[in-house]
Amino acid sequence: MLAIRQFQKAYHGRVILNIPALDFAPGIHWIQGRNGSGKTTFFKSVAGMLPFDGQIRLDGQFDCNRQAVPYRMRVNYGEAEPTFPAFLTADELIQWVATAKKAPKGQADELIETFAIRDFMKTPVGTYSSGMLKKTSLVLAFLGQPRLILLDEPLITLDVAATQTVARLIRTLSAAGVSFLLSSHQDFSLAELPIASVWQVAGQTLMPTV
Repeated sequence: MLAIRQFQKAYHGRVILNIPALDFAPGIHWIQGRNGSGKTTFFKSVAGMLPFDGQIRLDGQFDCNRQAVPYRMRVNYGEAEPTFPAFLTADELIQWVATAKKAPKGQADELIETFAIRDFMKTPVGTYSSGMLKKTSLVLAFLGQPRLILLDEPLITLDVAATQTVARLIRTLSAAGVSFLLSSHQDFSLAELPIASVWQVAGQTLMPTV
C-alpha cells in the first residue's frame, strides 16, 4: 500500500528521521512515539506537506513528489492540533476541500451531520473551541475518495460520542479498502479497531514494536 525508500528528513542540517526502507500493507497501522520524536514530521511528509529526501509511493504507482497531484488526491491528513485562518468558517473550509478533493455529491453534508457541526458552520473558526476545531478537521480528513488517511491524535479534545463516531468511520472505511496511519497516546484497542501493526518512532527512525 505505502512504500518508503531512503527517506530522510532534516531541519537545518539536523536529521529528524532516517528510514532506509519501510512497507505498510493495506490496513490500519498505529504509530507511537513520545512528543518530539518525529511522528508529526513523518505524517506531514507522507501527506506531501513537507519536503524530504527519498521516495514515498502509494499503491505502487503514485510517487509523492513525481505525481504530486494524483498522490495527494488519494492521501488525506488530519492534524493533531488543527489551525485555520481565523476569519474562515467551517462551511467555507469544507466546501473548498470538498471541491479540491472532488468529493462525491452529498458526502460533505453527510459528514457534517455525522460530526454534528452544523450549528457552528457559519461562524468564523477563530471563535471555535478546541473540540469544534477538531471536528471540523476530521470532516476535512474524510472528504473525497482517499486510499490512505493519516490521523494524528484523532481522539484528543473529543467527547465520547465524537470518539465513537471516529472509530465507526475508521472501521467502515477500512472494511471498504481504505488504509489508515494513526498516531495517538490513547489506546486504539479501546475503540475496537482492527489494528494491523504497531510502530514506534524512536532513535530517528520507525520500527515495529515487539
